[in-house]
Amino acid sequence: MLFRSGEFLVLDWLKVNLQYVTPKHLISRLVGKLAEAEMGSVTTSLIKLFIKQYNVDMSEALHEDPSHYRSFNAFFTRPLKPEARTIDDNDDVLIHAVDGTVSQFGDIESDSIFQAKGHDFSLTTLLGGKPDIAAPYKNGKFATIYLAPRDYHRIHMPVEGTLTDMIYVPGELFSVNPLTAENIPGLFARNERVVAIFDTPVGKMAMVLVGATIVASIETVWAGTVTPPAGQNVQHWTYEQDSEAAVKLEKGAELGRFKLGSTIVVCFEKDTIDFEDLVPGMVTRLGEPMAAKRSADTTDT
Repeated sequence: MLFRSGEFLVLDWLKVNLQYVTPKHLISRLVGKLAEAEMGSVTTSLIKLFIKQYNVDMSEALHEDPSHYRSFNAFFTRPLKPEARTIDDNDDVLIHAVDGTVSQFGDIESDSIFQAKGHDFSLTTLLGGKPDIAAPYKNGKFATIYLAPRDYHRIHMPVEGTLTDMIYVPGELFSVNPLTAENIPGLFARNERVVAIFDTPVGKMAMVLVGATIVASIETVWAGTVTPPAGQNVQHWTYEQDSEAAVKLEKGAELGRFKLGSTIVVCFEKDTIDFEDLVPGMVTRLGEPMAAKRSADTTDT
C-alpha cells in the first residue's frame, strides 16, 4: 500500500531521491556498452520486448522488421520513412524539432527559465556558465520538449541556421521524465548536455541536448559522438561561418541524435518568435508548426 507524503506518493519519493545516490554515470555507460553490442537473436528478442513494452509504432520506421537492427543503438536511432513526417515549408513557421511531449515553454525571465511548479533554472548555467553566450536569450523565449523511450530519437532544425558554437557541459545524469522534472531543482542545468548555437533568420538560437540516465550517448551531425567520453570540464568549440567548412543546416535537417530518450531545450532571442498554441503535456511531431516568426509590426507594438 502506498502512503502520501506531501503531494506525491512515497513510491514517487523513492524514485526521485534514490537517484541522488545511484551511480548514474556508471549505469549509463554500462547500458551504453550493452546497447552497442551486436548479439544476434538476443538483440532482436530484446528489441521486440522493448517495442511491446513501450508500444513503439514500427510502421513509421524505414525498416519495420526488428531483426534489421544489429544493435539496440541502431534501433533507438532508427530513421523514419520519408513520408512519415511532413516539414511545414512556410518560411514564417518554425517547426517542432523532435517527436516528444511539451514539458514547459514561455518567456525567459531575465536569466531564469521555468522548469516546473516551484522550480526554475539559470539560462547562463544551462548554456555552460558563459554570460556572453547567454546574453542574447535573456527575456527571450524557450521550449522544453521531453523525448520518451518510444519516440523517434533524432533532433532536427526548427529553422535554417549556421552553426557558430558548440559547448559540452559535464554534469549529472538524472532521469528527465516528468516526475523527476517536477522534483529535482535545476534539473536541465545540472545534467550533462551539449549546446549548439546557430545564427538563423530569427536571430540566435540555442539548441540544448540534455543527457539523462541510460542515455548512451549524444551525437551531432558535424562532430559525431560528443559524449561519452567528453571529460570533466566545460569544452567550447567555435565554427567558421563564411567558409566552405561552415556548418549550414536547412530547416528540417537532422542536427543530432540521442541513443535513448531525453530532453531538448531550445532558446530564442527576445521579440523574434511567438509560439503556436503550445500547452504542457502536448504531443509534438517533427515538422509540425511550433512557432511563427514575429513580424516587424508585432515587434514594434
